[in-house]
Amino acid sequence: MTLPQALAQYGYLAIFISSVLEGESVLILAGFLVHPGYLSLPPVILTAFVGGSLGDQTCFLVGRRYGPLLLLRWPRLAAHKHRIDRLIYLHQIPLIVGVRFLYGARIAGPILIGMSGIPILRFSAFNMLGAAIWAILIAGAGYFFGQTLEWVFADLKHYEGGLLLTLVDGRWR
Repeated sequence: MTLPQALAQYGYLAIFISSVLEGESVLILAGFLVHPGYLSLPPVILTAFVGGSLGDQTCFLVGRRYGPLLLLRWPRLAAHKHRIDRLIYLHQIPLIVGVRFLYGARIAGPILIGMSGIPILRFSAFNMLGAAIWAILIAGAGYFFGQTLEWVFADLKHYEGGLLLTLVDGRWR
């Protein structure tokens, strides 16, 4: 199986699975792979949006249902509960939208938010907004990175003869 065949067959599945968990590195790579044509940007963004939304929604529901048991099982999670409760009280909407951008809080954040008593529909709406912003920004960053590399290498190809002559000329002096 060639790389293009593997990406066509498993690329979007890999994006979905990684987006359910953390997913930034795979999503940046997917955005990068859009540029040479291995993947398409709208399905990459849509797949990451769906995976990210479902992952955080699942964590929220786990926190809602099993929160006290999780706090007993993982004391490090319990240590963050009071801080998250305070942030929810002060900045509910920005916290829900932005929790996926906080390194190390992608899974724990929605679990702790689920324990807070925020209505499920409210969380869902702002979670989807955050997932949309996240998918567009991260996939877009990978895409623009690929675009930038193409411009740099295209410029290098254009000037490589002159650069080579300069290096050779400087070496013989």
